[in-house]
Amino acid sequence: QVQLVDSGGGLAQAGGSLRLSCAASEDSVSNYNMGWFRQAPGKDREFVGTIKWSSSTTLYADSVKGRFSISRDNAKNTVYLQMNSLKPEDAAVYYCVADPTKISYSDIYYTRSSSYYYWGQGTQVTVSS
Repeated sequence: QVQLVDSGGGLAQAGGSLRLSCAASEDSVSNYNMGWFRQAPGKDREFVGTIKWSSSTTLYADSVKGRFSISRDNAKNTVYLQMNSLKPEDAAVYYCVADPTKISYSDIYYTRSSSYYYWGQGTQVTVSS
């Protein structure tokens, strides 16, 4: 049973930056597909990005591409989401996710919340305009 602990959320001004962290309980960061989703009040859960276990290839939603980046530190068993040029519409609860599959799928697979078995508790990001 993998446990994911999200942290790093808070208040940022529009145009500012935040870095979210996701600490995993097992040696899973390098062996799992690791990603981030977000959910704003009254909206559906939305894919943000993922880093694939096999190649470290990253995939991002169009809404964050060029502003957000995902990285991982295998030694610390931690995944990061660096968020730059924040916009008010980025405000949401952000969830770290993990998928243990070793099969390589098309990109659409990684954008689906149902593809991820493990979820963090979420961390709130607020962006002031």
